[in-house]
Amino acid sequence: MRLRTQLLLYLLVSVTPSNASLFARGPERLLRGVSSAHRRAVERSAALAKDLRRALSGVLVEQAVSDTAVQHVYCISGTSLTGNGSSSSDGSDSGGGSGSSPAKGSGTATASGSSPSSTSTSSSPWKLKQAYQGNSFFDGWSFFTASDPTDGTVEYVGQSTAASNNLTSINSAGHAIMRVDTTPKVSGNRMSVRITTNYNYTGALVVLDAVHMPTGCGTWPAFWSNGPNWPAGGEIDIVEGVNTYTNNQATIHTNPGCTIPSNSSSVLDITGTVVGPTNCAAAQTDNQGCGIRSNSNISYGPGFNQIGGGVYAMQWDDNGVSVWFFPRSDIPSDITDGSPDSSGWGTPMANWPATGCNPSTYFYQHSAIFDTTLCGQWAGNVWSDTGAPGQSESCASITGTSSCSEYVQNNGAAFADAYWEVGSVKIYQTS
Repeated sequence: MRLRTQLLLYLLVSVTPSNASLFARGPERLLRGVSSAHRRAVERSAALAKDLRRALSGVLVEQAVSDTAVQHVYCISGTSLTGNGSSSSDGSDSGGGSGSSPAKGSGTATASGSSPSSTSTSSSPWKLKQAYQGNSFFDGWSFFTASDPTDGTVEYVGQSTAASNNLTSINSAGHAIMRVDTTPKVSGNRMSVRITTNYNYTGALVVLDAVHMPTGCGTWPAFWSNGPNWPAGGEIDIVEGVNTYTNNQATIHTNPGCTIPSNSSSVLDITGTVVGPTNCAAAQTDNQGCGIRSNSNISYGPGFNQIGGGVYAMQWDDNGVSVWFFPRSDIPSDITDGSPDSSGWGTPMANWPATGCNPSTYFYQHSAIFDTTLCGQWAGNVWSDTGAPGQSESCASITGTSSCSEYVQNNGAAFADAYWEVGSVKIYQTS
């Protein structure tokens, strides 16, 4: 900079001696004088003008910065919904979740995911801790391979088996695919995928961007958050349903003592509808927990898939636990920009306030989980039922098969639509 300043002085004095005094007149007049000098230099000599431009470049940049009230420089990576994230994986055929649940099962994490290289901008209280997306989506997840705790007609397979059977892949859009096996007939259980994040969290904002979810008679897909020593660590079901259902159900399962203050949507300030008890204790409600069903028929299953999916966000903080759903065409820009702020999201689909269920008591050390089971304690048990949104006709009637397991074993082609297509999963925390 010293060399440039000396050259600037020389050129100003050489070309326009009368303008050299402008250094004492302030930055605006200096720039006007500089501009005048430059014009005269151009008139006199192209070579001299070139030297002048080189000398002035640093001064002009510094002056522009000093004229700006506040300057922020951000190095942002991995904050868009479809950018790149990173974490680690052992790539083996073993592993599982970080907790156990009679509802959805157990396992042990085998590796820890790595943190992304950046956090969200200062306008958001949430900082990005993990981003699972793109070609590295499956890094940082463990593949669960134990027997299905929900007694489903399903065999969860490890990472290499899933890949070799085309049950997992990354498509041309950079989205993660998790499928159910479509072999025409199987003699026992049908292969599927269940994965658990190695990263765990206590308090978080978990954002799922999904394009497609499994649907059809016999299916029971879920995206959920689970703690250790179930139900002591708590369970938060973010996306869940069965068979031909069209409306998502979000549910919490806890130790005794957790309740919601009312079954009234207006009291809870939610757009959904309470289904089941207000007592969330798994042991005291035959594992029903506190369920809240969306009133939107595009929040789950065929309707969700037809609109290209959308975003689910689960916020767990000192005020309680809440879940929002945003269709593809209505995703808030702060989520897309990687600086999520729920204060502008409006009324959540589901909310379990801290007044009756202190999150610091009933939830801790969670991992996020995807799975698609078949039949089992929910999809199998309501095989012949009607009445739920989307199931005006029972699956027994639709398929002409009296048994869910029999249908799953003998109709592989029926599960062509039983797949997850996921753009990203992002986990934010406040510190």
